[in-house]
Order: sequence, then C-alpha cells, then structure tokens
Amino acid sequence: MTSEIRRFTRLTVATAKTVVENPGEPADPVGGGGFADWAMLTLHTLRLELGKSYRQTIDLLSEMPGVLEEIGLTRLPHYTVLRDWFEKISTKTWRAFLRASAEKRTGHAAIDSTGFDRDHPSRYYAQRAHYRVRSLKVTALVDVETLYVTDVHCTTTKKHDAKIGPQVARRNAGDLLSLAADRAYDGKPFRDELRSYGVRPLIKHRIYSSLDLAHNARMSSMHYNRRWMVETVFSSLKRTLGAAVRARSWHLELREMVLKCTVYNLRRSVRYP
Repeated sequence: MTSEIRRFTRLTVATAKTVVENPGEPADPVGGGGFADWAMLTLHTLRLELGKSYRQTIDLLSEMPGVLEEIGLTRLPHYTVLRDWFEKISTKTWRAFLRASAEKRTGHAAIDSTGFDRDHPSRYYAQRAHYRVRSLKVTALVDVETLYVTDVHCTTTKKHDAKIGPQVARRNAGDLLSLAADRAYDGKPFRDELRSYGVRPLIKHRIYSSLDLAHNARMSSMHYNRRWMVETVFSSLKRTLGAAVRARSWHLELREMVLKCTVYNLRRSVRYP
C-alpha cells in the first residue's frame, strides 16, 4: 500500500506542474543546471507538511527515496538554496498554486478572518526589525461545501473587513455563486458589487432600523449559517500547521500563509478523494 506522504507528494507534483511555465522540465536537469520551478514548489510544500526547518527538511528527504522518486530528484538542493527559492518564486505563482490545489469548488463560499502570530525569536529582534504589530490578520475565502480554501488575504494593519471583503471577492468573482459573511462585511456598495458579478450576497445587516430586521429575516438561515465552515478551516489550519508564521517580512508571511492553505487543500484531496 502506498504511504500517505508518497500520495501527497504525487498529488503535489501534479498540481505544481499546472502552474509553472515549463512543466516538462526535469526536476534536476543534467549538468547541475539548478532545479525546476515545480520541483521547488513541491519541496516547499513538503517542508510545511513535515513541519520542519529548511535544514531538517533536506536532511529528512535525503532518507526518503520513495518521495524523491515521486519528484524525480536524483539530488537535493542545499537548504540555503531552498530558502532562497521561497523568495524567488513570485506571489502570483503561489496564489495560482493555491487555486489549483482547491480542485473541488462549488461556487458557494464564505469569507471570514482570524489572527496568526508573527513568530519572532526574541523581543530584541522584534525591536530591531521595528515590528509594531505582533499578529497577522488573515482573511480566507472558503468553499462551504468542500471546505477548500480558494483565496487568502493578509495584513498587519487594522484594515476593516468591509474593505478587505470586496478586494477578495473581486479576485474570485468569476468562480462565485454566493458569498456568506458576518455583519463585519455589511455594506450596500459591497452587496451591489457582488450582485453586479452575479453573486448572491448572504451578509446580515447591522441593526439600525426595522427594515434591517426585515432584510435579515428574509435571508435563509441554512445558507447563511454555513459561513461557520470558515471557522472549521481556521481551527484545522492552526491545529495541524501551527498558529504562527515564521517568515520575517510581510510579503514572505503572505506567501507562507498561502502555502499553509495549499498544504491544507492537498491534504484534504489525499485523505478525502
């Protein structure tokens, strides 16, 4: 019987090849000409799946011939090379990788946010690096029927949900049929924008008048309450992949969160095919 880590690697390789420009490139070209983009995407995914540092990941993979066979690697990069590739690969590619990993999408989604700690080695480092905010606000778009994460937004500011929601919805408007969210996303411009895309807004109104009560009463509780599926996904992410990000800069923290969600999606595909 094929092990789960090997099946996970096989699926990751297939998914990574769909988002790179040259999917037919060998994992490690003959002559030491570097490594293929899709191979490095796979190695970074395995790093989070194993929950190890760059150095430990390379050390463990050197003892996993079956996993290396799935990738097609005859040699492994130095751990510093792996670290540099994390920054070298564009955010656009990481986002495409996330979308490709969410293979089962119904169009019925929910949006919500949570906090992830910015993991620093010491208070001294945080002061030297001028960190003012110790947490990362993460907003996720989740398919409420399949529980796949389809998009992620990160910020270290106090940006309101009502400003983030339209930005996330705009990027995914072509894939959405309905969008559920709590009152923090309440706003007529947001609802109007969703309707202009053909997306049904399932967003409760803040109570300012009896008319708001009437609007909320007309909304289907069964469909609106499915927004709690986002909380389920957040809980799973934090329990299995950690409630903190290790990266030191904001743009790398964003990529790490996108990669966490990608690993979560791939795990679901392997365990619940």
